[in-house]
Amino acid sequence: MKISPMKNTGSPLVFPCAYLLKILGENTNEFYAAVTSIMEKHIAEGETVLYNTRTSSGGKYLSITATFTIHSQEQLTAIYQELSKHKSVLMIM
Repeated sequence: MKISPMKNTGSPLVFPCAYLLKILGENTNEFYAAVTSIMEKHIAEGETVLYNTRTSSGGKYLSITATFTIHSQEQLTAIYQELSKHKSVLMIM
């Protein structure tokens, strides 16, 4: 396997790499469906996203942790932008 030299993209990440996003929203089916739909749209065919969820102590909020392989800064930026524009998403970490 040939490894090409790393290009200076201004990102501390070396692509491809495993990446973890935590997305917070209200505990609704709409929120979960929106997050998974957006994530799947930006992930390469044949790759998977692992989802882990946690409900807040009062049950009002849901935290979704998505673990996946990211291939470029552009891909990561597109995911953040689309998630942040969705009305159900309160925070992305």
